[in-house]
Amino acid sequence: MPNLRTCKAILPPWGLGLCLVIAAMAGSAFAQTGNAPGSIVGSLQGVVSSVDQQGQSSPVPGIQVSLRPVDAGDAPISTVTNEEGRYRFEALAARPYRLEVNLAGFEPIVQTVDMSRGGDLVQNLSLRLASVVESVEVYGEASPITTQSSSTTATVTETQIDALPIAARKFEATLPLVPGVVRTWEGELNIKGVPENQGMLLVDSAETVDPVTGSFSIPIPLDAIRSISVSKTPYSAEYGGFSGGLVIIQTKPPSDRWLFGVEDFLPSFRGKNGKLVGLADVKPRVHFSGPLIPGKLGFSEAFSYEWERRPVRGLPWPFNEIKTRAFDTLTGLQVTLTPRHLLSGTLNGFTLRRQFANINTLVPQSASADNNHYGISLGVTDNYEFASGKILSTIFRYGRFHTEGRAQGSEDMLITPEGWGGNFFNTFKRVSDQYQVLSTLGLPARSWLGSHELKFGVDFTHRSYDGASLSRPIQLLREDGSLAVRIDFQGTGKVGGRDTELSGFVQDQWKVNSRLTADLGARLVSQSAGRAAALAPRAGIAFTPDNGNTLIRAGTGIFHDRVPLLATGFTDNPSRVVSYFDTNSQPAGPPTVFENVYFQSSIGNISNRWDGSARNFTWNVEVDRDLGRGLTIRASYLSSQTTNVPTVTPLTGPPGGPSYLGLANFGKSRYSEFEATVHYRSERHEVNVSYIHSRSRGDLNAVSTIYVPFEQPVIRPNLSGILPSDIPNRLVGWGTFSLPWKVTFSPVVDVHSGLPYYVVDEFQNYVGMPNTARLPYFFSLDVKIFREVPLHWLPFKGLQGHKLRAGVYSLNFTSHQNPRDVFNNVTSPIFGVVGGIQRRQSGFVFELVN
Repeated sequence: MPNLRTCKAILPPWGLGLCLVIAAMAGSAFAQTGNAPGSIVGSLQGVVSSVDQQGQSSPVPGIQVSLRPVDAGDAPISTVTNEEGRYRFEALAARPYRLEVNLAGFEPIVQTVDMSRGGDLVQNLSLRLASVVESVEVYGEASPITTQSSSTTATVTETQIDALPIAARKFEATLPLVPGVVRTWEGELNIKGVPENQGMLLVDSAETVDPVTGSFSIPIPLDAIRSISVSKTPYSAEYGGFSGGLVIIQTKPPSDRWLFGVEDFLPSFRGKNGKLVGLADVKPRVHFSGPLIPGKLGFSEAFSYEWERRPVRGLPWPFNEIKTRAFDTLTGLQVTLTPRHLLSGTLNGFTLRRQFANINTLVPQSASADNNHYGISLGVTDNYEFASGKILSTIFRYGRFHTEGRAQGSEDMLITPEGWGGNFFNTFKRVSDQYQVLSTLGLPARSWLGSHELKFGVDFTHRSYDGASLSRPIQLLREDGSLAVRIDFQGTGKVGGRDTELSGFVQDQWKVNSRLTADLGARLVSQSAGRAAALAPRAGIAFTPDNGNTLIRAGTGIFHDRVPLLATGFTDNPSRVVSYFDTNSQPAGPPTVFENVYFQSSIGNISNRWDGSARNFTWNVEVDRDLGRGLTIRASYLSSQTTNVPTVTPLTGPPGGPSYLGLANFGKSRYSEFEATVHYRSERHEVNVSYIHSRSRGDLNAVSTIYVPFEQPVIRPNLSGILPSDIPNRLVGWGTFSLPWKVTFSPVVDVHSGLPYYVVDEFQNYVGMPNTARLPYFFSLDVKIFREVPLHWLPFKGLQGHKLRAGVYSLNFTSHQNPRDVFNNVTSPIFGVVGGIQRRQSGFVFELVN
């Protein structure tokens, strides 16, 4: 936890004052109390449980239940469910109350309870899983759409993760189901038009990304996940440290009874010319959970193993495989100290070894790089509810992350019009650490021109890394094999960087009335390697103009990204020495040495340190309409502009003068999106279809593009144009259908414009404007059909209550080609030919689930 000396070291004087003001506000909040008016007549209690789409019910511990007087004359009171999901309110007055439960990934609950008659009333509550359609809160027949939040969140639940045919059984593979989330032809996730490195992944409210690159590289076992939420407009000020999208994962708490499951334990086989040629993959997953001390101490464990040989079409067999070995585990403990005090902890360990990680039609195994990483993350969360209804939450998270990239040998790298040869030029190793302490205080609602729910907090994060980056020569060859360019490197290759960030926020959810809710907040950020002080105000409204069938959302906000640690250590990278040659492979002049420097305010204006982070401005407007009978529609428009993006560009000086490879903080990107979504849900079926029209423009040499996951061999001058994630038109849909004999059928369809690519010449310079050419349009239909059979008939007591899930799946069911690669050098005789053709993948589903 940061002390005042730490605050003073990294904050300006007025920022230190804000820190003191927040502390004073917290002290004042602790001093407040609330009492219920009127005569005391009874109590209210019950059990909160979750119900999945198969009708299975289980208690939900550790969530907040609020009780509000309907006449809003007094402050609400709240409690937290215990290990068995039970809640209880004592000494209630003779008046009507509104009982509320809100949990991400589930539909909110609002019920009216009349205590006028007195006595001990029992009111059990059932949480229903929300859909992957961006959340429209449904409360009941009279008011199907409510104004609980101005931000729109898309949620994928654990039930949908199990039911849908997801290609890779990893949480990242579920994200493209959400409108506005796409993968580039290099496999990179993009949210709201920018790469995942500019986004944020929160696991149980704590940052869980690679501290150096910002990538979502820390795996979370799929069976430990309760829900995955994606927000492109997270207007709550409690969220910070990103300029792109926000992904929130909530893990499952330990169960109140012992449960276990075994998934994906059947291996997949490979075939060649009609014959089996060995295993394709083995990806078993195991999880179990239960009470070590009933009502006091719960335990959960989920782990998965992966062994895979994934072929890349376009390379000769058997030298066309990406080989992966990975293991990850998440261990959880939850301690119920008192009914109001909950302590939980998680330990996440992971290791991944991926050989030939970046091969494609143009990159053979010999010219590729291996990508290995392993690490550990430890988190502790303390939640305490005061008698007055205030809730204090404190999170501590520590993580250590090792990552390295290795070449296949020590030969010079060769770049030809037909692709790469030799060995990859760069080898790197990094060891990074991250500490985070986050403390938030939520106050009970206060009545003043409506109802106000205040939350404020302080977030301290320190990140650092040390490592090495070594590079060998690169040769650029013409079509006839003559040498055109040679790139050499000089320098020690020792790299490192660090940043300390302290931020504070204040957030108010103002419920003006039953039709209008406003979210108002601000976040103040100070970074030791970035902005000394930056204010991020945010505001949004949710308004229903009729009887609840129509909802209008609108909002705007500013977001400040974390400092990329790759930028803080940029000048430590080896310097590039570029030599040009004529058609006879003779030197065409003296070599040019590009010194690594920081540019400040303009190209050529050199600074001695990095000082900057990206800033994003987003606004949106959205209309939701409930048409009844389970059918809802949505239309929305979003605009996002990001400035101060760290961007790399070479600057060639005059003959005899210095040349630079500069890192500047004045890159820009722009993204706009129109979305139309139709969602239908009944007791047996659910369908979601979205059309997205979007536009992505910006600087092409963002630091994450040049150095993540591997350093680019050729760094071209920065240009502004079409971004690699630009998809003008996309249609994505999915569904789950309950067929006769208790069979479930679930398809996923994705149709979109071909991804853009650039064209180069023999010197690897752009020809024309980059990314104006496109691959063929993309079409994919994935299907899965299965049945779950209860095991009540088995004599083994440990299996009772579990189910056997059996079925089949097929990915790219129509065998559409969907090429990923293209020969983009104009001097190549096969210029424009595509490769990386995709084929159908099919297999069996045979799992033991609870």
